[in-house]
Amino acid sequence: MARQKEGKQKKKLSTSNRIFYIFNTIFWIVIMFMVLYPLYLVLIASVSDPDAIVRGEVIWHPVDFSLIGYQAVFQYGELLHSYGNSLLYTFSSVIISIGVTMAAAYSLSRPKFPGKGLINFVFVFTMFFGGGLIPTFLVMKDIGLYNTPAVMVLMGCVNVWNLMVARTYIQTSIPHELYEAAVLDGASHFQYFFRCVLPLSKTILAVLGVYYGVSKWNDYFTGLVYLKDRSLLPLQTVLREILATLQVDKSGDYMLSMSENAASMAEAMRTANVAKYCIIVIATGPVVILYAFLQKYFEKGVMIGSLKG
Repeated sequence: MARQKEGKQKKKLSTSNRIFYIFNTIFWIVIMFMVLYPLYLVLIASVSDPDAIVRGEVIWHPVDFSLIGYQAVFQYGELLHSYGNSLLYTFSSVIISIGVTMAAAYSLSRPKFPGKGLINFVFVFTMFFGGGLIPTFLVMKDIGLYNTPAVMVLMGCVNVWNLMVARTYIQTSIPHELYEAAVLDGASHFQYFFRCVLPLSKTILAVLGVYYGVSKWNDYFTGLVYLKDRSLLPLQTVLREILATLQVDKSGDYMLSMSENAASMAEAMRTANVAKYCIIVIATGPVVILYAFLQKYFEKGVMIGSLKG
């Protein structure tokens, strides 16, 4: 009798669980579709005919396959050079940002650290108050960073929120007893940091890499304000200019008749309509690939760094 009751309970539980799993699966399929379909739509629109996009025919597959948008974008010689600039800026900035963030996070995670409260207050203060664009511009110019590659690498290289996440991760995931054991073996803070903390922080390092990498890769404003040499411009700034340029008449011939001028502007707008999708694909491609490789570390690192105990 007891076994029969247990069997009935298991059947009831399995039925309720099955219903829950069905609804949960349907719910997340809908959410996944809502997230992935816009990305898919941008991809297929970038290789479709501009007129088909205007008519709203591009829904599930490319219509009248065309590379006119990519041809219009890649005809600009600055594009590939700016792509290399962005890769260099992003890689250099991520390395420096992770190094500084982890070093500061380790220092703030120590229980006995003179001036810890004041330094922590200064970090948090910068999250809510800043000097503004003009004072910052004047400071960058006075210290010699204006119109140099260094301004793209060092500008905003430390994010306070990322610093707090890294500090919480070190405090909650790396036991203090490990530090005491290292000290007994004669290790200094530098030895403990490089030999123990960093090897045990792979997940949070991946998280910081994604955060800083995406932020720096998408940064167009710094190049727009602090760079005047076009050979130093990052990809995002150049893409912004390309999209703006494609929306106007680039013929340069001001003696055209009204009909020719109107036709030229119409063709420019037609090209710009599909080029904006091509620009999105070009700009977001590396970020999507980076996140795909670091997704498991990203999810685990954020959860560990946000929980206590």
